[in-house]
Amino acid sequence: MYLFEGLRQQLAEYLPPDQVQRSAAAFKLAAEAHKTQKRHSGEPYITHPVAVAGLLADMRLDHETIMAALLHDVIEDTEFTREDLAEQFGSTVAELVEGVSKLDKLTFNSKEELQTENYRKMIMAMVSDIRVILIKLADRTHNMRTIGHLRPDKRRRIARETLEIYAPLAHRLGIHDIKNELELLGFYALYPWRAKLLESQVKQARGNRRELVERVRKEIETRLLDHGIQARVIGREKHLYSIYQKMLHKELHFEQVMDIYAFRVIVDEVDTCYRVLGALHNLYKPIETRFKDYIAIPKSNGYQSLHSSLKGPHGIPVEVQIRTEEMNLMADRGVAAHWLYKTEENSGTTAQVRARRWMQSLLELQQSTGNAFEFIENVKSELFPEEIYVFTPEGRIIELPQGATPVDFAYAVHTDIGNTCIGARVNHKVYSLSKPLETGQTVEIKTASGSRPNIAWLNFAVTGKARAKIRQYLKGQETREAEQLGERLLRAALGPVSYNDIKEEDFARVCGEVKIESKAQLLREIGLGNMMSVAIAKRLLGEMQQARDEQVVTNNYRSLAIKGADGLLVSFAKCCRPIPGDDIIAHVSPGKGLVIHRSECKNVRGHEEEPGRYFPVQWDNKPDDEFITEVRVEVVNHQGALAKLTSNISATGCNIHGLKTEEVDANIYYIDVALTVHDRKQLADVIRYIRKMPDVQRVARLRK
Repeated sequence: MYLFEGLRQQLAEYLPPDQVQRSAAAFKLAAEAHKTQKRHSGEPYITHPVAVAGLLADMRLDHETIMAALLHDVIEDTEFTREDLAEQFGSTVAELVEGVSKLDKLTFNSKEELQTENYRKMIMAMVSDIRVILIKLADRTHNMRTIGHLRPDKRRRIARETLEIYAPLAHRLGIHDIKNELELLGFYALYPWRAKLLESQVKQARGNRRELVERVRKEIETRLLDHGIQARVIGREKHLYSIYQKMLHKELHFEQVMDIYAFRVIVDEVDTCYRVLGALHNLYKPIETRFKDYIAIPKSNGYQSLHSSLKGPHGIPVEVQIRTEEMNLMADRGVAAHWLYKTEENSGTTAQVRARRWMQSLLELQQSTGNAFEFIENVKSELFPEEIYVFTPEGRIIELPQGATPVDFAYAVHTDIGNTCIGARVNHKVYSLSKPLETGQTVEIKTASGSRPNIAWLNFAVTGKARAKIRQYLKGQETREAEQLGERLLRAALGPVSYNDIKEEDFARVCGEVKIESKAQLLREIGLGNMMSVAIAKRLLGEMQQARDEQVVTNNYRSLAIKGADGLLVSFAKCCRPIPGDDIIAHVSPGKGLVIHRSECKNVRGHEEEPGRYFPVQWDNKPDDEFITEVRVEVVNHQGALAKLTSNISATGCNIHGLKTEEVDANIYYIDVALTVHDRKQLADVIRYIRKMPDVQRVARLRK
């Protein structure tokens, strides 16, 4: 139990004794379950869950989260089951552990399409209980701290996953402590050389500017004291990975990134924040366009602060963040700050309420998008965009990601407004639907009841909701059009029989035969070209059509080889070369009509499972066509053997369509002969005739 002592002291600071005891019981079970396991570093495995629980205890999380953190690898790596945990510690803890175990099975190499399904599962696990993700983030943080013990390839994979998936998630949930640590550890693990070089440059630059930083800090403190304001002033160091990202994506030189001096002023009251702002704007000249009030309008992850950029001594840019102690805690801990896990919407911190709202919007997005890839594409744009804030004509604030257009605004207000949008006015002037909006604008949407979304909107709509709703509408429209087209094609295929005369039970029977759920879906499949209208018409007409078929055939056509295939393009598969007398099945191909195969052909294996793509057919009684088939003859090679074989085949009255020879060994040859025959009986006669030849070892019909 000595490993638990440090954690026990942490928990005792904020949890009642009975909850600390329950956490101790969870530790006991975890220690027992993992007693034979070691980490890559050689330490006992139990040190990992204890460290993860410690990280969560720093955030003051509830006892159920701490217990689940201690047990998070138990289901996955030991013989204990979810039921065991539920029995001992309650269903909530068991569900949290199971949620984390499921996430452990997910692997993310990158954000590419293959990973999207896993990523979707992760987002959905988060929606069901956000504590699952908090445990996962703490688990990942501790794993990153000890990543040095892994193989280089595994280290790089985990680091990339951390930078691309987990750090943005921590950022989106406002937990900047964890986000910063994950980014730093991920940067060192993925690009060790770049990280070390940049670190040494930063140290040097900070050393050179220490004097100036101190001077600015003193001037700020003095000015605040003159105004009677008590505050903590901290020189804010730029995060190593964010310096790297700015250099990489904004194509800035190191000097350009480092010449900004950043400070944080922390006070006790919200009112004081605005007083500090006034005092600092008197001290240094503000840069006009660089002021943001995230206190009045918090960021979507609950972050609150005043941001202002000023021209300091010698014209150097000084960035200041002004916030209260509580806001500072929120900025570092986000969703996890002052944890009070309740389900009511009005409970918990701003970040928790906003996180729940964000996750609710993800749930809606999941329900309205067609597939995992679309869902993830939308979530990526939601995984922490910089926001803009615009107003409705009534003064309601709408929060949108950077780059959002009036179309995004229309869908944010209401889906119906988005679907019927025909134009926009911004600040009372006509505004293009594709032009990005800016913070502070008032947006008015013009609608018309008959209008519908335009596919071109997908080129400039950026919010997940707008993109999902546009796609959903267009898909619905395509579906309706496909259904109408399918009905028209089927009416034409039925010929003299009226579509309205077909009984619903016939439609139900055919839907059952081709394994389709409804008549509407059957018509859609025909309209989309996935099924042939003529083939479906024949199935619908069933028995009563056969007599009419035969009549039409005798009146208008020469005798067809395939019964009931009039009006259809028919071809014979080259893979199995069917001939009259063979048991056959037709593959229904919208481009090629009916392709006839032998039932035992390997290319139509499993046709029973897909009745919609196959059509039962049979040979006509009196076909007058000739068909190509192939036989393989194994002969002893000597002079004149091939000539003798061809003359014997000709004597049977068959034409040779082509032949190929292949040497098996020194004196044995395979000769594959393509013949034209009328039916199986004639083929059997030919095979018997060839078999009588003295040099022939074996002869059989060729199967490919």
